[in-house]
Amino acid sequence: MNKYELALVVSAKVDDEVRTATVEKAKEYIALHGGTVTNVDDWGKKKLAYEIQKMNEGFYYFIQFDSEPNTPGEIEQRLRIMDNVLRYLCVKQEA
Repeated sequence: MNKYELALVVSAKVDDEVRTATVEKAKEYIALHGGTVTNVDDWGKKKLAYEIQKMNEGFYYFIQFDSEPNTPGEIEQRLRIMDNVLRYLCVKQEA
């Protein structure tokens, strides 16, 4: 198993319940593909480096998880089509 970190930027235009559901859905995708979530960092609302979909702010989440090497690709495929996710990036953490 490898260690990964998923950076997730969620739209600031959605209410708290939808934002929480979006993060929970991402965690479900990790578990669905055999991963184990080890930590979730909520950085809150931050200013974006550039405008995305006419928005200047987003909620930042960093989800650390352990999984097999094919899991990050599967997760990114699912996140790509989620409406409330502005940006995402999954990287492998060094040992």
